[in-house]
Amino acid sequence: MKELDNIDFKILTALQRDGRATNQMLADGIGMSASPCWRRVRQLEEEKYIQGYRAVLDRRKIGLGVMVFIRINIDCHGKAEAKKFEQKVMQLENVIACYSISGNADFLLQVVAKDLDSFAEFAMTVVRQLPGIKEMQSMFVLKEIKPFISFPLQ
Repeated sequence: MKELDNIDFKILTALQRDGRATNQMLADGIGMSASPCWRRVRQLEEEKYIQGYRAVLDRRKIGLGVMVFIRINIDCHGKAEAKKFEQKVMQLENVIACYSISGNADFLLQVVAKDLDSFAEFAMTVVRQLPGIKEMQSMFVLKEIKPFISFPLQ
């Protein structure tokens, strides 16, 4: 895997801002010609620095008015039990992110739902039924101050 240089960082920064930029727009924006820029982008894709391109949606406009973080503790901390939990979580569309964490919890789930009632239904009938759940604590997002947009690059 190659070491990233200043041009790579410029490309990655520009693509995080606008993944729909044409190769020519990208090349012009970072001050290089189109062909070498295209080759650099392809190499960054092949080496998995760029893992894909997505549209950023407004969750409220698509009917997902509630966002909740759920801290989860599991009963048993064996590798097989954790893997079973992780596999089940991967199948849940309402869970938009899941992290294995340190501290006083084992996992942190980021969940979206239409409203409080649909979240309550999801939490009680789906999350509580996940394998090995010992304890869960829900933290409701009151206001998104700085949602994830992009990673900081040097």
